[in-house]
Amino acid sequence: MEMLDIGLLNFLLNVKDTVVTVERIPDYPIEKVFVKRWSPRAFDASPMPSSDLLTMLEAARWAPSAFNVQPWRFLYSLRDDDHWPTYLNLLDPFNSTWARNASALVFVLSDTVMPGQDRRRQKISRTHSFDAGAAWAQLALQATLLGYQAHAMAGIYFEQSHKVLAIPDRYRVEIAVAIGKRACKSVLPVDLRDREIPSMRLPVMKIASAGQFSC
Repeated sequence: MEMLDIGLLNFLLNVKDTVVTVERIPDYPIEKVFVKRWSPRAFDASPMPSSDLLTMLEAARWAPSAFNVQPWRFLYSLRDDDHWPTYLNLLDPFNSTWARNASALVFVLSDTVMPGQDRRRQKISRTHSFDAGAAWAQLALQATLLGYQAHAMAGIYFEQSHKVLAIPDRYRVEIAVAIGKRACKSVLPVDLRDREIPSMRLPVMKIASAGQFSC
C-alpha cells in the first residue's frame, strides 16, 4: 500500500477550515465506493430528504441473511423532526457533541430469535448480529454513493434505548448511526479535529490466511 508523504499528512491534519480528503489506495482493484466510504464526524447540519434515507434503508434491505429471515430493524429520526431530541439524548456525551450536526440518526436492531419454519423450530439465532452488520454495511455504502457519509457509534445508552424507543426484549440494539454531508472540521470540538481523517487498513495478508490460522 502506498504511504502518504509525512509532510503532506501533517499539512492535512492541520488544515482547520477545509473539508479534508485523503486518497486511500487499495492493495487490489476494487470499486471506488469501498475506499470512499469512511466515518467522519464533521457534518454540515443540513436537512436530508426522507427519500434519501429511504434509499439507504432500501439498500440495507437487500443484504443477505441466514435462512433469509432478515433480522435487522431500523429506527430513525430525520434532523429537526419530533424524535430528534430523544435520539440525541440516547447517545453518550462524546457522540452527541458531534452527531448533533448529522442529518439523520438511525438505530440498528437485530432480532435475536430465529423464527420456526417448516421443520425448523424457533430458537436463539447465532447470526443475528452478523446479518445486521451486513445490512449496516450496505446502508453505509449507499449513503456514500448518494454523497453522504455514515458513522456508526457504539457509544449509546443501550438499556435506555430499549425503554425509550419501546423496543421488545427479543431485539438487540446493535449500534446507532449518524448520517450526513461532510463539513469543515472546524465545526468539531478542538480535540476531535486532528482525528478527522480517513483511517487506513491492514494489508490483506495480515487478515487472511490460506488453510489454518496464521494471521
